[in-house]
Amino acid sequence: MSLRSLTLAAGAAVLLIALPGSASAAGGQFRYSYTTADGYEAVGFLNNPASGQCINLAPAASEPGSASRAPKNHTDATATVFLGTDCEGDTYYSLKPGQGASDRLQVRSVVFS
Repeated sequence: MSLRSLTLAAGAAVLLIALPGSASAAGGQFRYSYTTADGYEAVGFLNNPASGQCINLAPAASEPGSASRAPKNHTDATATVFLGTDCEGDTYYSLKPGQGASDRLQVRSVVFS
């Protein structure tokens, strides 16, 4: 192998090491219901949400005293939903792929594993 070929191969290897890997995501959709500020019923959703990252559910999580409800996990990952924002607090529930919960389950944040 010539010096030039060796240099090119080494450069390509450095580029492969330096490039970040693709972020993993839960494939599918996560849905939840909420009431708008005007009192209308609405459905929020997350398409292919990032795994291992806490996601505050908007807009409900941003309004004091409000919460989303009836989460439906149509992703290929387990969704852990929390009553508190930032995936904090003692009140949480795990939804396996394909599972959902009733309107009684209130949530403000979710993380996928």
